[in-house]
Amino acid sequence: MVQPSKSKSGSSASKAPVPRRAWLMLALSTVGFAVNFWAWALLSPLGPRFKDSLGLSSFEQSLLVAVPVVVGSLGRIPVGALTDRFGGRVMFPIVSAATIVPVLYLGLAGHSSLAALLIGGFFLGIGGTAFAVGVPLVNAWFPPERRGLAVGVFGAGMGGTAISALTTVKLVDANSMSTPFLITAAVLAVYAAAAALLLRDAPGRTVPTEPLVRRLAATARLPITWQASALYAVGFGGYVAFSVYLPTYLKTGYGLTQADAANRMAGFVLLAVAMRPVGGWLSDRTGPVRVLAGSLAVVVAGAVTQSFTPALAPVGTVAFLAMGAALGAASGATFALVALLTPAGQVGSVTGVVGAAGGLGGFLPPLVMGSLYGAYGTYAAGLALLAVVAAAALAYTLTGVRAAADGDERKRSTGRRREHRPAGTTA
Repeated sequence: MVQPSKSKSGSSASKAPVPRRAWLMLALSTVGFAVNFWAWALLSPLGPRFKDSLGLSSFEQSLLVAVPVVVGSLGRIPVGALTDRFGGRVMFPIVSAATIVPVLYLGLAGHSSLAALLIGGFFLGIGGTAFAVGVPLVNAWFPPERRGLAVGVFGAGMGGTAISALTTVKLVDANSMSTPFLITAAVLAVYAAAAALLLRDAPGRTVPTEPLVRRLAATARLPITWQASALYAVGFGGYVAFSVYLPTYLKTGYGLTQADAANRMAGFVLLAVAMRPVGGWLSDRTGPVRVLAGSLAVVVAGAVTQSFTPALAPVGTVAFLAMGAALGAASGATFALVALLTPAGQVGSVTGVVGAAGGLGGFLPPLVMGSLYGAYGTYAAGLALLAVVAAAALAYTLTGVRAAADGDERKRSTGRRREHRPAGTTA
């Protein structure tokens, strides 16, 4: 008699091959995430330029780059719940097409005053909600033991911010202020059309029928919602904060040129992006708690080091790159934890709340950094605060989050023993 093959989880179903279409949907979703994030991050590289041309204070410059972050973050909550209901096939084209409007506005008319930039930046936040569309779409296509890697690969689409960092200033210098916005709008239009034609939801995906408010209330009652939100606020929030504020930090704190600061920020972003799927892959093999703990420990060490404002070469560069790698891995591990502990029909809703927490985690640090620098002329206190917050997240990971993950593993192990118990036996 042939015995069914078992994975490390003990389930024969876990060895089922991933359909080829799943990889295509993953690729399309990742591209869509990157394109929308590219649009979402257009204002950040131009922050120093707007500060000089419009005479902005440090706080006003920080507010300018933070507004799209907070809107995109809060918008993930309803967008994630709507994705649970209508699917990524419907929501991805809608979000991408809607983002075109503020991109064109900012490029053609909305960059002449702080008020105009804030209005455009508010609606630019729509692009940031794409994350809450892609995670449930990808999650439904892959079996549980491959979701850490799959969602991690999708999360690499956050590298769209690197595209913005590498190209925006150069395109403005070589052409005009409208050029990067027009190009991004065109790419968004092409993607929206391609997604409408090619994107598909997973067969048999769980479609909730309850009203939106009731589903959000049920999401709020899940422990994983708040556990993952706390961790993502530090992991992805730290990444967002650095990606939007690092050019200003390097220009002000180290006297770099705008172009040099933007290039260094792009290196930070690319490393974080590369480490996100690595974090998911490692989580599939060793468990997300271990990956989170190791990553947060590195963030603590890097933030403490950088709070002393060491020379940029080599200590400062090593500290920032180590934090970038750790924040990327922590982001991937957080959603491996979400995939592990969240009921199938609530992945989008949980993703929306967790994604919002991550974005909000990136909203506050630039404002704090700008305010502290304006008051004391140093960034040391802001980096020290990052070290304290990361240390608190590390402690929480090793206590509350580990207990929840271990409890879930015990439940699943008990379920597997019952499934494989011979007929007629009792517990």
